[in-house]
Amino acid sequence: MGDPKFLRRFYDTPKHPWEAARMDEERKLVTKYGLKNKRELWKAQSILRGFRRQARELQARVRAGETQAKRESDGLLGRLTRLGVLPAGSSSLDDVLALTPEVVLQRRFEWIAFRRELAPTPKGARQLIVHGHLTIGNHKMTRPGYLVLAAEELDIQYAPSSGLTSEEHPVRVAIREKLSRRSQESAPPPPGPAPGGA
Repeated sequence: MGDPKFLRRFYDTPKHPWEAARMDEERKLVTKYGLKNKRELWKAQSILRGFRRQARELQARVRAGETQAKRESDGLLGRLTRLGVLPAGSSSLDDVLALTPEVVLQRRFEWIAFRRELAPTPKGARQLIVHGHLTIGNHKMTRPGYLVLAAEELDIQYAPSSGLTSEEHPVRVAIREKLSRRSQESAPPPPGPAPGGA
C-alpha cells in the first residue's frame, strides 16, 4: 500500500526525456496556459489518457453486446459533458478518442478565470487564485489546476473579502486597458483619403 507520507504520482512522464519536437510543443503549452511547470501538463495528459483508455475499452464491450457497457458509456459521456470537455447532446466514444490535452488545460481554473477577464494573464490568474482572491460560488478556491465544471463556470467571481472587488484596483484597471488595446487592434483601420484626391 505504501507509506501515507509519500503519495504516489498521479501522472506519467514521457518515455523519452529528450525529444526536441515534444519539448518545444510542451514549452509552448506551458507558456500559453500559464502552467507552473511541465508536471502540470503531464497531469492533464494523464487525465486525458485515462478517459481515452476507458473509451477504448467501452467501445470493445459495446461491440460485444454488453448492456452494462452502454450504461457505463453514457456515464462517461455525461461526466465529460458536465466537465465541459464535450458538447452537450450528440457525443460519442469516438469524440472522446479525438480529444487533445489542450481541451483539459482549457478547463483549469486559472485558464477560465483569465478567459472570463478576471485577470490580465494566465500567470496573473494563477497568482490571484493562490492568494485567495477568486471564488467559485461561495467557496474560496486556491487550486489553479482545479477542473471547473461547466455549471460552475458562471459562478467564478472575486472573493467578497478581496480588494479586487473595487473597480479602481490596479489589476482591474490593467485588465480594462488590455481589453481596450485588444479591441483597438482588432478594429478595422479608418478609411484613408481617396486616391487621386486633392
